[in-house]
Amino acid sequence: MLVVVSGLPGTGKSAVAAGLAARSGAVHLSIDTVEDALLGSGLPPGWRTGVAAYEAARAVAEQNLALGLTVVVDAVNDSEPARGTWRAGAAATDSDLVFVVLTLDDPVEHRRRLETRLRDLAHVPEPSWNEVMARAAAYAPWAEGECLRVDARRPVDELVVELVGRLAGDPPS
Repeated sequence: MLVVVSGLPGTGKSAVAAGLAARSGAVHLSIDTVEDALLGSGLPPGWRTGVAAYEAARAVAEQNLALGLTVVVDAVNDSEPARGTWRAGAAATDSDLVFVVLTLDDPVEHRRRLETRLRDLAHVPEPSWNEVMARAAAYAPWAEGECLRVDARRPVDELVVELVGRLAGDPPS
């Protein structure tokens, strides 16, 4: 199974994806970590390097899916081409694909999380609140039923427990 945790920067994607992977024994892949490595190797910042990060993570995901492992990816996934990357990876390995979208409708809390998070990335800069809001305005809508929507206001541990249950087929709480 390929689980792709999506949403705007600062909603908790990385923490939720890491917790979900740890709890379920899955492989965790973070687009930001891959992009940080690409930038550290000398690739220039920009759209092409971002696409390269998605494609590199897709290739690693496919290798692990082919081994029968569950893979949890965290990525913004704000466009159809980005989402298509994961559809292609799941199709290539005949794996189930689940998109999870974290939403955080409280702008004060969202901004607080964004501006206080500490990440171990040397080359990927933190986006400003204005950049996140611009990205939100351009975020491609999800089709009805295409993703599991999860309200990210709750603690990460609660979100992970909910997702483990929902991925196992339990109804949302």
